[in-house]
Amino acid sequence: MNEKTVVWALCGSFCTFESILPRMEELVKSGVRVLPLMSFNAAGLDTRFGAAADWKRRLEQLCGMPPIETLQGAEPLGPKNMAQAMVIAPCTGNTMAKLAHGISDTPVTLGAKSMLRSGKPVVIALSTNDGLAASFENLAALTNRKHYYIVPFAQDDYLKKPSSLQSDFSLIGDTLESALRGRQLGPILNI
Repeated sequence: MNEKTVVWALCGSFCTFESILPRMEELVKSGVRVLPLMSFNAAGLDTRFGAAADWKRRLEQLCGMPPIETLQGAEPLGPKNMAQAMVIAPCTGNTMAKLAHGISDTPVTLGAKSMLRSGKPVVIALSTNDGLAASFENLAALTNRKHYYIVPFAQDDYLKKPSSLQSDFSLIGDTLESALRGRQLGPILNI
């Protein structure tokens, strides 16, 4: 992984940000250059999990550059060969739906389109409350698409949120390494 550059996109599953940043830090410490990218919601909404400006500041401190948060910033990622892969963590059900249907109207989805058109892998670490409901068909579609790699996942709270799915964020690095070799890390269902 040394000498690699990876785009890391955060979507609006705000409750997972605190557990995602240490995974990003692991990549940085291993010698990977991380280009942070944020969805419009992740970059613009203050929530009970923190202020958007604070998250942006933390990403800049960790990665050494401010996060990309515009369509114009995301579009050249693939064509200009700015990175070897993209990680979307956390990836919300909304973003999965847009990716599954070819909608590229956010920095994250346009960044993914940009990377995919250059044949680069896109690693998805999902976090969605409706993964076994409305989002399931989109997850299934992406699982069968070329250059998409899914971080193994499970139900995160099957009693209180029976349709909710979340990737095992500790497997992001392993999934990324497998994706760079053109292989899906398995088993994908992390029961």
